[in-house]
Amino acid sequence: MATGNRRCKRQRAGQNAGTNDVPHEPFEKPVDGFSAALPFGGMNASSRPQFKLLIDTCVWLDLARDSQHRALLSALEELVRENQVSLIVPRIILDEFTRNKARITQESTRSMSSVLKRVKEAVSKFGNGSGKRAALQQLDDVDHKIPLLGEAAFESIHRIETLLRASNVFEVSDAVKLSAAQRAIDGRAPFHRQRNGMADAILVEQYAAALQDTTAARCRYAFVTHNVKDFSHPTGDNRLPHPDLAPLFSRIKSRYFISLAESLRRVDAARVSDTMFEEEWMPEPRRMTEILEATDELLDKIWYNRHLGLRYGVQKGTIKIIERDKWTPENNARTIVREVWEGAKKAAQRVEKRRGLSNLGPWSDFEWGMLNGKLSALRWVLGEEWDMLDT
Repeated sequence: MATGNRRCKRQRAGQNAGTNDVPHEPFEKPVDGFSAALPFGGMNASSRPQFKLLIDTCVWLDLARDSQHRALLSALEELVRENQVSLIVPRIILDEFTRNKARITQESTRSMSSVLKRVKEAVSKFGNGSGKRAALQQLDDVDHKIPLLGEAAFESIHRIETLLRASNVFEVSDAVKLSAAQRAIDGRAPFHRQRNGMADAILVEQYAAALQDTTAARCRYAFVTHNVKDFSHPTGDNRLPHPDLAPLFSRIKSRYFISLAESLRRVDAARVSDTMFEEEWMPEPRRMTEILEATDELLDKIWYNRHLGLRYGVQKGTIKIIERDKWTPENNARTIVREVWEGAKKAAQRVEKRRGLSNLGPWSDFEWGMLNGKLSALRWVLGEEWDMLDT
């Protein structure tokens, strides 16, 4: 399928662009007897170390904001279900995400709607000829999909909240608060930019506290953020942590990432690739023009079949052709006004020419039911009530 191939190419390009090839040793490097052939190659599930990820709020918000990240979210959910990954969730991350989720849903549709409106106005004013009609048609298709962006964001927000709330939410201890305050006094990252970085400092100190957990000796850790200004090296490779934060990270046990995709691939590259590939094959919604074209075709087929029933009644004499002044509500079911009948015959000829007689029946009971069901469903999508089958 061409659409699927395009999406797969985009995803592969995104994977290449989002790599985080920091000059650290990869998670897969042999250590403590672990194999390095593939991520945990040769291990069974019980012998694999679990990865504990602290994912910054900005990463969660970006996941919710962009529908193209649904595959990445699915990969994270899969790794959590398989107990290969667990989340370090400080209370501050859950609270920040909750405060911002409504804004994300609104922004996902509002900004696109305003841009689209201005573009349509410009095309209507300055466009001409068939190019103008084609452009407006394409813009109408985009306009139809805008509400779906909001729905996709709402779905992603629900999935993210499910992940966060299912994890152990760590309350901020006094020790973490004191350590964060000491960072502020010392001017160490994330306070190096002359701004209030207390929330970021709490994340750093919460991560540092997690590293000291003696009950998780075989676990490995990762800190994942998109906030390179506060956490990354200020003058060097932004895939490296700030020098003030560097003592928290090592070649094996604790890693720093600015790409969630890369951090998950370091956990289990094969599983993540498979999950994202399957997700990319999800069908895209139909364009508005496709829906309208299908509705018109169904209308023609259903109307023509009803017309044949009317024609049969006229031929058999069960339906009488009358003049308009002879029509009454009482005889409506057994008569048809002459000019209406003549107009119906001309309309039938147009349908035959447009669709071809071979595509206009006859229909079996099953096929007739399918035609009516399809029309009802498409009209519901377009805003009509169910069972609206008038032709």
